[in-house]
Amino acid sequence: MAPGTAFAHFWHTDLTRDAFLGCLGKEELRSLRLACREFSTKAAPFLFSDIQVQFRSSTFTRPSRTAALERIGHHVKTLTFKIPHSSETFLPPLLDPITGEEQTFVYIPQVYPPSTPCSRFSIPRYGSWEITDLLVKQYPPLFHAATNIPSFICAFNSMSSLRHLKIVCEGQSPGHRYRRSVVDYALISLRVAVEHAPLTSLDTLSLLPIHPSALLYLRPSMGFGTSPASRKRWMQIRKLAIHMDSFPYGRGQPMDHLRLLHSYLQSYPNVERFSFRWKGVKGPCPLSLATEPCLVSPADDVPKQACPKRSTRPPKPLKFPALQYMEVENAIMDASQVSIFILDHRRRLREFYFEDVVLRSGTWDDALAPLTRISGSEKWKEKQEEVMDVPIVLSLVGMERSQIQKAIWEEQRRKDLALLHNLREGASNLERARSKTRELFWGSSDHMKRFLRSSVLSWR
Repeated sequence: MAPGTAFAHFWHTDLTRDAFLGCLGKEELRSLRLACREFSTKAAPFLFSDIQVQFRSSTFTRPSRTAALERIGHHVKTLTFKIPHSSETFLPPLLDPITGEEQTFVYIPQVYPPSTPCSRFSIPRYGSWEITDLLVKQYPPLFHAATNIPSFICAFNSMSSLRHLKIVCEGQSPGHRYRRSVVDYALISLRVAVEHAPLTSLDTLSLLPIHPSALLYLRPSMGFGTSPASRKRWMQIRKLAIHMDSFPYGRGQPMDHLRLLHSYLQSYPNVERFSFRWKGVKGPCPLSLATEPCLVSPADDVPKQACPKRSTRPPKPLKFPALQYMEVENAIMDASQVSIFILDHRRRLREFYFEDVVLRSGTWDDALAPLTRISGSEKWKEKQEEVMDVPIVLSLVGMERSQIQKAIWEEQRRKDLALLHNLREGASNLERARSKTRELFWGSSDHMKRFLRSSVLSWR
């Protein structure tokens, strides 16, 4: 076969070609797309399956980028949306230019279908013409790009095959925890776009990392610009991973972030794999907030700076009927919280990990006691023991280094000889089994001679 024919046969076989393209890096795929149109067509799904977007003022509004996304968007399987906290995302107070007084800005997201034209002269973008004029003059272009919801919807409409959405919002200062920034407005537009775009394949969401107040803007229920159908898109999520910046908690401190986290996790009842990690100091377990002492405290312990009309009732326990894998890192828990969680999810839960978790009360034997009750014995503890083959040389005291090495070599040689002897015995047993099977099937040599003599095809 000619070399060209062999390569054509290889290239037009889907399994071999896809296996080859899957092993190439980004640089090799870019170079391959420049070779010819055939290579470009086959390499594009692998090159654009995983893309990263660093949000800028012209990310979703520049016509050339929009046209490029329409061409390659159907190949995107994983999207990483990055918008870190920086000086560009900080929003100063909105001031009246004449009196110098701070103006109140109530944000109402305006969602327009991409095909419906919207005239900026008929409807003010931010509620009123006065507030719109102040925002245009005092806030940076990045803010106006973050509130441009139709551009987000148009971009996500192009990525119809999206399966994994990653959101990265790192770098928030603890002093800005209660201030709204451009990042928060971008998260609102991102959530609305995901809910309106036809992302029927979306099943994985990763927030790596994210600031605590971001859950307020990503929450599909009772959030900015939500609708009765908002939760339908997020109920598709089967894999959820969250890395959240930690914050002080305890009696005498606001617990709004914990309640918000508990409410946000209720939006994913069909999740099968859940992973959570606190960045910084240890925090409470997000799956056991209903039994967290700081959230079940009486009304007298509510801090004075918190909202006086808020509800002080403890939250309802979280239950994930389809949960199979769970991982919690850098947390503080009680043994009772672990045992209650295992009992509530015992029917579907297969694996759970507690990495760098400290127990406030009780022991790990108390926490994992439900496993003994479920299995009926303590055999599950035996799987935790690590067994290693360590060569032991006795009476090494007073021996020189060469003698110690010689003793180790002799021990290893003895093991190798024993292994070789076992292999030879296995081979001989296998040969005897083969000969016995051959005799059972064909008969012995004498039997074969008698068979040939009596055969109708025998020669005389």
